[in-house]
Amino acid sequence: MTALIQLHHRIFGALEALAPALIPTLARLIFAGTLLIYYWNSGRTKLGDGILGFYNVDFGAYTQITPRLFEAAGYDPGQLGIMAHAMVVSGTIAEFVLPFLILVGFLTRLAALGMIGFVVAQSWVDIYGHGIGAEDIGRWFDGASGSLILDQRAFWVFLLLVLVFRGAGPLSVDALLGRAQRASR
Repeated sequence: MTALIQLHHRIFGALEALAPALIPTLARLIFAGTLLIYYWNSGRTKLGDGILGFYNVDFGAYTQITPRLFEAAGYDPGQLGIMAHAMVVSGTIAEFVLPFLILVGFLTRLAALGMIGFVVAQSWVDIYGHGIGAEDIGRWFDGASGSLILDQRAFWVFLLLVLVFRGAGPLSVDALLGRAQRASR
């Protein structure tokens, strides 16, 4: 039995040594493989025409981000005011910038925190703004694992929390800048 325990410690001790580099790198890879294009495609649906498309967002951006406000304003973006416009523009920009920062591993902890906030806001808008049903919201501990909000987005937030706590890993701009800073001392 002692030999089995020692083998266990040798194998998993080696894995533990790899964890600080491997876990955040895999978290960024999984983010890129599952959520990067999802958010970029979502952001593209909000862009207006031309080079100022980020600022002059599409009509649908208001419908997606501020559905109840937009309806109350008679579907006229001009009736929403500067705060609603700023929220829609910043939300649209965030769908591009935050995933990109995570992809390249730059300001990763802050970008991951921003994405967590984005996921929470997105979920709130889906539930209260778009009125999605209880089946899509889901419940924890119910034996069903496929609800869009509580089940799926819990995994998204957990993945992002890995990046908040562990950083970007060694294959990142953050690590490159850290190495350059240490070398310049």
